[in-house]
Amino acid sequence: MNSLVILAIAVVALLLGYTLYGRFLAKKWGIDPKKKTPAYEYEDGKDYVPSSKLTVFAHQFSSIAGAGPVQGPILAAMFGWVPVLIWLLVGGVFFGAVQDFGALYASVKNEGKSIGLIIEKYIGKVGRRFFSLFEWLFTLLVIAAFTSMVSSTFNGFKTTTEGTVKNFNGASAATISMLFIFVAIAFGIFNKFVKIRQEAVKSVIAVVLVVAMFAVGMQLPIYLNASQWNLVIMVYLFAAAVMPMWLLMQPRDYLTTFMLVAMVLSAFVGVIIAHPSMNLNSFNGFTVTSASGSVSYLFPTLFVTIACGAVSGFHSLVSSGTSSKTVSNEKDMLFVGYGAMILETLLGVISLIIVGAVAVNGGAPAGLTPFQIFSAGVAGFLEKFGIPNTVANVFMTMCVSALALTSLDSVARIGRMAFQELFQTENENKSVLEKICTNQYFATVITLVLGYLLCLGGYENVWALFGSANQMLAALVLIGIAVFLKATGRKHKMLLPPMFIMFAVTFSAIILNVKGNIESFVNGKGTFLVNGLQLIVAAFLIVLGVLVLVTCLKTLIKTKNGEASDTNQNAA
Repeated sequence: MNSLVILAIAVVALLLGYTLYGRFLAKKWGIDPKKKTPAYEYEDGKDYVPSSKLTVFAHQFSSIAGAGPVQGPILAAMFGWVPVLIWLLVGGVFFGAVQDFGALYASVKNEGKSIGLIIEKYIGKVGRRFFSLFEWLFTLLVIAAFTSMVSSTFNGFKTTTEGTVKNFNGASAATISMLFIFVAIAFGIFNKFVKIRQEAVKSVIAVVLVVAMFAVGMQLPIYLNASQWNLVIMVYLFAAAVMPMWLLMQPRDYLTTFMLVAMVLSAFVGVIIAHPSMNLNSFNGFTVTSASGSVSYLFPTLFVTIACGAVSGFHSLVSSGTSSKTVSNEKDMLFVGYGAMILETLLGVISLIIVGAVAVNGGAPAGLTPFQIFSAGVAGFLEKFGIPNTVANVFMTMCVSALALTSLDSVARIGRMAFQELFQTENENKSVLEKICTNQYFATVITLVLGYLLCLGGYENVWALFGSANQMLAALVLIGIAVFLKATGRKHKMLLPPMFIMFAVTFSAIILNVKGNIESFVNGKGTFLVNGLQLIVAAFLIVLGVLVLVTCLKTLIKTKNGEASDTNQNAA
């Protein structure tokens, strides 16, 4: 099939999903444009910061559009392009976007509280502690997987048949990323005190800064190896986790969004102009055996591999952890929560089209990582516009690393907050342990140290467990949102099918992951750093997942419609 037809089907389906189903949810749940949002009610200049619709969308999209929508669809292409496309569209419209919007909605309606604290309010303290521990363990996996991806991309050296040579693309992209951090801080301070009211002027300044950073990065590449970049990234994540939102994360996400949107548009226009044929097989069966002999099953592997492109529990942490504290009007929630996920799904479809365009013998090219396939494909499109190959490749390398890095800074902050919530009590006289564990600096350090240890095994080894935990988190969030909706007299039954489907997928996937790690030890190939730590984390995830599920289900069944008060539940 021609890729142009696939792209057209995807665009129409996603637009219909947003305009019909997204607005249907907003109408059923109730939006009150006149209600004071938490950003104004609890404004503190750090986490609660009233922001424009575009600024919040920029933060949401750049934070959730991690490596998943590129990595997942390309890896899942081993099953054929038809099942990948179907799950991207169905999952994006009825699973992922619903969860993202639902989490943002529930948080804004509950003083900007995180999903964990919302679960405590409507389900109880025990449920909240189970969920917070699950959430914190999950953030460790995200930090491990994405840090490894970024450091591998920034690696200034690569091994060839001729020996070790310098990697200009990675080193230049690294320079641009480091510039982004310092320029973002300066841009944040400028915007804070100058207060640019016209969004167009602010956007022009942002584009000029992005172009300038790109030009400097091309001239001054930083050559460090992957291990050194791991440490540099950890230092950055510490700063991002403790600094005020307006000073680093918001301006960085705002600047990054222009680059990411340029990447998506370049790929989108490139597909329209080149309209390559889909060279992937349409369907390779329910069981696929790789060249190494490993067997993958369509269920549940397809779902946890695609992950972020269709549904991701991590997105809910961004929606309720940071974005909900910056929304200035409730009417912006649909665009931010549902809209950002729709755009990410489109990116997933474009990734599928790109791997389909370069497929060999019905499958993805051997010996290349998903990032390399995606970068080379879009760079090829950019060359059709007369952009030099070197410039196109550096731009794509930068964009790919930005996908992961912008998720990393958000998850570091969310992990810090989840750890603090674990030890948070209402006691006025706090114990020494509580004071230490709720300290933002201690919580950040312990989170980053454990994430760093997990990342040493490489993202390839942690990706499967990350995907499984990510989908289970989505299922847990969906049931938490369902309890909130039912308790406040809102429609909630549309969340039940995706919730039960995701539980079936994720428990199956994690059990398979445990089985695989045990077999590695039995065969003498397992190591504690790679397989042992994953087994420990997986065991905790299974136990906590069951505990949260049982606790939430009991509450969902017992809760009566409208049991909790909400004066704005019927606002249209």
